[in-house]
Amino acid sequence: MDNFIFDNYTKIIFGKKTEETVGEEIKKYGSKILLHYGGGSIKRSGLYDKIISSLNSAGVEYIELGGVQPNPRLGLVKKGVDICKRENVEAILAVGGGSVIDSAKAIGLGALYDGDPWDFHARKAIPERMLPVGTVLTIPAAGSESSDGSVITNEDGWIKRGLHSSCMYPTFSIINPELMYTLPKTQIANGCSDIFAHLAERYFTNTKGVEFTDRMIEAAMKTVINNAKAMVDGSKDYDTWAQVVWAGTIAHNNLLNTGRVGDWGSHNIEHELSAHYDIAHGAGLAIVFPAWMKYVLKHDVSRFVQFATRVFNVENDVFNPTKTAMNGIEAYERFLQSLGLPKTLSEVNIGDEKFELMAKQAVEIGGGKQGNFVELKENDILEILRMAK
Repeated sequence: MDNFIFDNYTKIIFGKKTEETVGEEIKKYGSKILLHYGGGSIKRSGLYDKIISSLNSAGVEYIELGGVQPNPRLGLVKKGVDICKRENVEAILAVGGGSVIDSAKAIGLGALYDGDPWDFHARKAIPERMLPVGTVLTIPAAGSESSDGSVITNEDGWIKRGLHSSCMYPTFSIINPELMYTLPKTQIANGCSDIFAHLAERYFTNTKGVEFTDRMIEAAMKTVINNAKAMVDGSKDYDTWAQVVWAGTIAHNNLLNTGRVGDWGSHNIEHELSAHYDIAHGAGLAIVFPAWMKYVLKHDVSRFVQFATRVFNVENDVFNPTKTAMNGIEAYERFLQSLGLPKTLSEVNIGDEKFELMAKQAVEIGGGKQGNFVELKENDILEILRMAK
């Protein structure tokens, strides 16, 4: 196990009707805030009215900025930064899923910076401070409600980049699984795919002596497997949802990173897909991750055997470990397909015309490589994309 520092200061407020406390929570950080959200779903569901009522009751002044899209855009971030600076906004309240929260974090960084907000994601500036960001989560997926990360897409060249900094944890996050019951099936499936991928990125490591975190990751994976189908099929059982929603938060709050180095190659490959084709992140991961697994399998067959037997209960063929490992990958694919997720790029009408460009862009931010479990060069990523075709 490697040395580590774990420091996550996000206050989690979890459970039924917790969104009703948002006014008093955000008031602790400012009396004038930016209320940031996506499209019309929070208004159709009635959540918007609850948020406004709570803010008004607490005497919090708010300026609204809606319109966040999946794969959040830099253009809207810049608009939010301008509002915060012009109106002397003291805090940001993000009501939505990972895209809204990621956008809010980027705005929070830019509001306290004199340059272009993209400088941070382009690695031209180091984030040191951010306006306080509070969240009301509406989609279980990205884990941004308790993570130090933000992913933004720059429309100039359609470049999607992630950023991490200890100053980027939300100050608080309100999580009520009941708010998510009305999500479309595709969003639920994509969210479960994203949660599982966050776990898998951490699971495939070269670090030895990490049984404790291995077991925690496996438990979270099995929780998603055991409950995701019921959620997609329309279950309104609170405990079913609560298990997966909480697993989604823990999957990406860095607790499961402790003492180990994860991979993250698949995420960075998928970022290129969703930047160029605007595919949902979870759907893209459902295609890329199994292809990556097959490509790197021989690097450490024993870890894939462990994944197969412990997570998917595959029978271990001690005389043919590669077969066991492949059966585990195929079980993972069947799980994703049971949620209605795609298996190949052709299923979502993505051809090979941009493979070379995406492979090139994927390694640019990593100095010519991506991934830690197996170091991927441009040609490796190109082959993974071909395998996913």
